[in-house]
Amino acid sequence: MTHEAGWAHAPGALRAPSWLREPTDPNALVAQLWSQTAHKHAGVLTVGGVSLTDLAAEHGSPAYVLDEADFRARAGAFRRAFADYDVFYAGKAFLCTAVAHWVAEEGLNLDVCSGGELAVAERAGFDMARVGFHGNNKSIAEIEQAVTLGVGRIILDSLHEIERVAEVAERLGRTQSVMVRVTAGVEAHTHEYIATAHEDQKFGFSITNGDALDAVRRVVEVPSLHLLGLHSHIGSQIFDSSGFEVAARRVLALHARVSDELGVTLPEMDLGGGFGIAYTTQDDPSDPAQLAIEMSKIVEHECRGLGIAEPRLSIEPGRAIVGPAMCTLYEVGTVKEVALDGGATRTYVSVDGGMSDNIRTALYDADYSCTLASRASDAPPILARVVGKHCEAGDIVVKDEFLPGDVRPGDLLAVPGTGAYCRSMASNYNHALRPPVVAVLDGRSRVLVRRETLDDLLSTDVGNDQ
Repeated sequence: MTHEAGWAHAPGALRAPSWLREPTDPNALVAQLWSQTAHKHAGVLTVGGVSLTDLAAEHGSPAYVLDEADFRARAGAFRRAFADYDVFYAGKAFLCTAVAHWVAEEGLNLDVCSGGELAVAERAGFDMARVGFHGNNKSIAEIEQAVTLGVGRIILDSLHEIERVAEVAERLGRTQSVMVRVTAGVEAHTHEYIATAHEDQKFGFSITNGDALDAVRRVVEVPSLHLLGLHSHIGSQIFDSSGFEVAARRVLALHARVSDELGVTLPEMDLGGGFGIAYTTQDDPSDPAQLAIEMSKIVEHECRGLGIAEPRLSIEPGRAIVGPAMCTLYEVGTVKEVALDGGATRTYVSVDGGMSDNIRTALYDADYSCTLASRASDAPPILARVVGKHCEAGDIVVKDEFLPGDVRPGDLLAVPGTGAYCRSMASNYNHALRPPVVAVLDGRSRVLVRRETLDDLLSTDVGNDQ
């Protein structure tokens, strides 16, 4: 029996974070954290009509499980809500050829930020006129790749890049459409590593010190470049529209100055992405329709005040589309009770993945949730920490979560909200093999990205061949 006032009031008990509530039923799903088709039957988690116990038996673990219907629904929701915008799916969140097909079929454009991501788009047959190319240090080879393929826009990030893109376009006999990335000096309320519009960081040209206007002046003087407009991105995992409001005000003021001082009317403006999702119950994201209303009102108000026409707007959601559409499936290997000061104990639940397939907890101190996915349990909940198998004390997958007290080796755990920046940032740390991405839809599963093999791992190790 648990203490009548809850486990946390028992002598020596660990305290959960203030936002994490002890569940009445540790088997239940918190619906807002999961993809739309996720549910449990007799304790077994099913996604896209596929039992994750069956999926593990067929594809092994760890595995990324991508709910195709959920991904398409979220992409469609952004397309409909932002019908007057150009919506670019941010491929850096997660990209493979199948996802590129889904993006195209749902009527979205595609944003890439490396030659590798551009190669995926090319293999998928994506319309290059609907591709934007980001990055703060694009190589000459990448620029040549982009211009040759005919990408719709290249986002310029430095004076050197202006010169490089101009030279490549002239040499290839092309006029390349570009945007100038600017920093609006906005302190987004997010982790410092994913806040990208304050002054002291590597992206873009500062509006405050005049670098942005100078960059625009240089671009419009080059015949091989066609300036579409200004680009602003304030960061990632953002819930508060006030940051977008301040950024839009400053970027639109620059937009007006370009017209007044340089005599150039810019037809477009990109407000970036960074829309947050619910990783845990402490997160409260807005839906696309609400975001569209808020952001459109901001732009309309600022343009009216400046006496200028509204430019064609674009946004770049990535996490908000793919993040909730994917969960990661693990198998429990060990369960360990560790005695702490004050008589408390912490339960460490070790799984067969970790920071090689989800670095975000270690890198950003990110919070995640999880659930027992393979069975129902009548055991009372305990506060547990889910950790990986890597040789790092910081190899934590879920810092705090209530799990059934009888969690044991062989159980399957599923972590929701892992679609963004988990597979795309995965590594071979400790020579781990990167997991597969398995899509589920209408009771069927199919591999989109196969599991790496030892042959894959050793194929680049040519030491024995010298």
